[in-house]
Amino acid sequence: MPYDTLKDLPDAVKDNLPHHAQEIFKEAFNSASEQYKDEETAFKVAWSAVKNDYEKNEQGDWVRKEED
Repeated sequence: MPYDTLKDLPDAVKDNLPHHAQEIFKEAFNSASEQYKDEETAFKVAWSAVKNDYEKNEQGDWVRKEED
């Protein structure tokens, strides 16, 4: 089930990820959902895409990774 807007994302995503990371999650999920036709795989792909650019800090908040 693709997500049309950020408001449609699961609470675990909306409540924890910054706006930009939510956009990454939504786009990756929708693309993977279309490609693999499997929701579990789509979630894994989406979280992996988020983790390419974001990480949790010491307080447990998602923050954009520093560029090297």
